[in-house]
Amino acid sequence: KSGTRTMSNAPLTFAPILKPKVWGGHRLAQWGKSVPEHTPVGESWELADLPLSIDEGRSVVDSGMMAGTPLRRLIEHDPTAILGRCAPSADGGFPLLVKLLDAKEHLSVQVHPDAAYAAAHPDAHLKTESWVVLEAEPGAVIYKGVRSGVTPDRFAQAIDEGTVTELLVEVPVHAGECHDLPSGTCHALGAGVLVAEVQTPSDTTFRVFDWGRTDRALHIDQAMQCIDFNEPAPLTAPAVREADGVRTSFLSRTPFYAIERMDATQPVAVQIDPDGAPAVLMVIAGTARIDERTLERGRTMLLPAALAPQRMAMETGTSVLRITIDSSG
Repeated sequence: KSGTRTMSNAPLTFAPILKPKVWGGHRLAQWGKSVPEHTPVGESWELADLPLSIDEGRSVVDSGMMAGTPLRRLIEHDPTAILGRCAPSADGGFPLLVKLLDAKEHLSVQVHPDAAYAAAHPDAHLKTESWVVLEAEPGAVIYKGVRSGVTPDRFAQAIDEGTVTELLVEVPVHAGECHDLPSGTCHALGAGVLVAEVQTPSDTTFRVFDWGRTDRALHIDQAMQCIDFNEPAPLTAPAVREADGVRTSFLSRTPFYAIERMDATQPVAVQIDPDGAPAVLMVIAGTARIDERTLERGRTMLLPAALAPQRMAMETGTSVLRITIDSSG
């Protein structure tokens, strides 16, 4: 037990959980993932702690004295050391799910439960997510929300006709952007886009359109109860702060988490202070060194809440996403 407690007070890295997907590709190999040559991989779950009903949905420590230990076991042993003042997920797990997604083809048009639906259906869970665009082929788009003036009846008719994408807001995307998708937003990740996805830990997804694929179920009745028909907020430029060789861009702040991007404009050592709440670091360019460990591009580290302040060394051109959890739970 003393070993578990010690590990809770050290930075944690986890074995990626690769998810083959019909829409996936092989670009995650360039992000340090072991992608099989003949299998399209759509997702790498970097930090996951979902209910046991989700197949392969729990991260396991991959280095250090607690290698092989599931994150859930560390939380159960000493929740305060990992979570600090932050509330766990509904089933007692870590309250974020962090992924890399490689969309070689369009993902299905889908929606996640809104508050009213989740309140009426205990097995469904709210899911707010954000996409930090890491790569985007020329002309790539995402679908994000319903066009202004579209009624539920018109939308339902378009689902029947297979023309639903004509009623969605089509957004050209570029590397560096962050798109927030609150629960109830009808959305789809477009072909040619690779993103870091940060979300609340739920896998409840209702599909309304799947681009002619016939091997996956649609969930039209449930989706129609959840879709927000208000026009989505436009993308705005993030606030930026430059100090001491680091340019910090404040990409997202939802009720559940915040995402910052730190770009080193010169060789620098940044102090990262968990300050009583867990933080997640993902290297998206260059390499970072923390706790005598080098994190390559595509690697993710969890800093437990009880951790002492850490120094993170970054070379010029290194970029790191820092994800923090809203402390109110």
